[in-house]
Amino acid sequence: MNLSRNDYIYWSSRTQLSEARARILARMNRVLVIGGTGNIGGQVVSQLAAKGASVRAMARNPQVAHFPPHVEVVRGDLTDPESLDRCLANIDSVFLVWVAPPTTVDAAIERITKHARRIVFLSAPLKTAHPLFQQPNGARTLAERIERLIENSGRAWTFLRPGMLAGNAARWWPPQICAGDVVRWPYLSVPTAPIDERDVAAVAVRVLCEDGHTGSEYVLTGPQSLTHAEQVMIIGDVIGRTLHVEEISPEDAPRELASVIPGPGIRMLLDAWAAAAGQPAFMTSTVEEITGTPAREFREWVKTHAAEFQRPQAASIS
Repeated sequence: MNLSRNDYIYWSSRTQLSEARARILARMNRVLVIGGTGNIGGQVVSQLAAKGASVRAMARNPQVAHFPPHVEVVRGDLTDPESLDRCLANIDSVFLVWVAPPTTVDAAIERITKHARRIVFLSAPLKTAHPLFQQPNGARTLAERIERLIENSGRAWTFLRPGMLAGNAARWWPPQICAGDVVRWPYLSVPTAPIDERDVAAVAVRVLCEDGHTGSEYVLTGPQSLTHAEQVMIIGDVIGRTLHVEEISPEDAPRELASVIPGPGIRMLLDAWAAAAGQPAFMTSTVEEITGTPAREFREWVKTHAAEFQRPQAASIS
């Protein structure tokens, strides 16, 4: 974005006014976060609490859930729709991350839409034409079903559609990086634009705390096109080690990576990466457009999570 000095002053002032308005509306808005113990949901809870919002987090086990002070924690379970009534009492808006099997989708969404006037659903780029996002799988079918139920409810809704998450790196690569200097991975040259979970949450908080987002579908990505190999190299640079990558075949990947991507998850990713091979990464500027702040680069995410890629220090012998 190239701005003149006057344009920058105007844009900055507008951003500050929008932020101030968001803080005021946040205090007036009672938000329930479903999925608040996860990476993105947890960030939504924390960022809402920082704005002074009235935020309630649903948890299956409140006694072991860790949330910021002043966050109300209520026991609830998506597989037990009746348990949602207490969580939803006197709630204005819901941030929904579906973290349960599909068997109770209809009953749970019916209860949510009965109580909340606005639902912000963490979905996926289901309508984006890029082949990375267009491969059929069970998660896609479930998200489409939830979206239809929300749309047909008559409530205000907004769908957030993040692409590949930077947080995937924390699930995929620590075992190999902590054990040695070689990362064996399929489709090393396929580029994506990984997005920091903090940026997804920042958009969610704006949508929850501002007017004007009803019926919107926001596709969210990071600001860089990075191949898997480039992401591994950035991790190595941040932690001060020289890492190497070795390509493995799609046929060998399910066996070699079963411990980090179990079950149908690996097949879903392999199909997506195969379809995206040779294509540029799909990128948007939506994070900056909504929040007024550019999306974080992958390197910044790695710096925050560097400890997850560090080898355990051997205990000293005295």
